[in-house]
Amino acid sequence: MYKINEVFESLQGEGSYTGLPSIFVRLQGCPVGCPWCDTKHTWEVDPEFRATSSDVMAETNESNAWFEHTAQQLIDLFNDHGYVAKHLVITGGEPCMYDLTELTSYFISLGYSVQIETSGTFEIYCHPDTWVTVSPKVNMPSGRRVLKSAMLRANEIKHPIAMQKHIEELDQVLTLLEGETIPQIYLQPISQQKRATELAIKTCIARNWRLSLQTHKFIGIE
Repeated sequence: MYKINEVFESLQGEGSYTGLPSIFVRLQGCPVGCPWCDTKHTWEVDPEFRATSSDVMAETNESNAWFEHTAQQLIDLFNDHGYVAKHLVITGGEPCMYDLTELTSYFISLGYSVQIETSGTFEIYCHPDTWVTVSPKVNMPSGRRVLKSAMLRANEIKHPIAMQKHIEELDQVLTLLEGETIPQIYLQPISQQKRATELAIKTCIARNWRLSLQTHKFIGIE
């Protein structure tokens, strides 16, 4: 059973899969504590806010309510809502608080491509064909460290930045991959700030990295 805060169909707006129709499953729970997090309502798994899937799916605003479903129940939920996308994005919260092997394996067996978005501060348990996006959270209030095992598992690294120190923090965590093949790196300006965007562009050009612009926010979709 997975604790789920939100399920919706949209376009992936970030990273390598930008523009791809996707079904997002947002899991409840995260201890990392990123100050700029835009999903703080997913941090706590409070039994008081356990709800039914029908109640959660009917909500039109962000909420700390959550429900529990199995992988099979999720497929039934997708069918009930007429979802047709074949790319599944498991996000949070921090999805890797959970062992995702069964969930990712089930969907891959049904022909879905599956992507996990994680902070890199938990071990990653998933099907080998899962695409793993690590957005390494460095020096967060929780004190949790980015794991070398998570960085080694990453298919892409997506790093939010607002100022030069955030690039320096990324350089720090990239030392975990010394001597290893480094996956594609995306810099993502926090909240589309002008200064952050300019810094990201400059750094991407200098280092042959890529820019991730949270396309969904520019075009006004979830």
